[in-house]
Amino acid sequence: VQLVESGGGSVQAGGSLRLSCSVSGITYSRFNMAWFRQAPGKGRVGVATIYTGDKIVYAEAVKGRFTISQDNAKNSLYLQMNTLKPEDTAMYYCAAGSMSNVASFLVSDFIFWGQGTQVTVS
Repeated sequence: VQLVESGGGSVQAGGSLRLSCSVSGITYSRFNMAWFRQAPGKGRVGVATIYTGDKIVYAEAVKGRFTISQDNAKNSLYLQMNTLKPEDTAMYYCAAGSMSNVASFLVSDFIFWGQGTQVTVS
């Protein structure tokens, strides 16, 4: 199983980035998918999740600025991040968890993880 993130980088406040996560080795459509982030010295927290295939939940901190999407045909997950703020600076991770009809941002509910992509906002 591989989850490979890309698209991170350094941007100025107010800018945008689009993260991608390419997934292989699992039947993508059978998993809940999510983006998490971890700032230096802090725990890993959920940012956005797609569960039961099409339901979406965002963390309060990113509502209205971030958009999660997916392309099942490409086994890929995306995170469009607009109006970025310095507090969005973190390592961003893609994660896959067993399909359930409950949205979760619990790290323990996600089985497979990517290596992360760094986002720095100055």
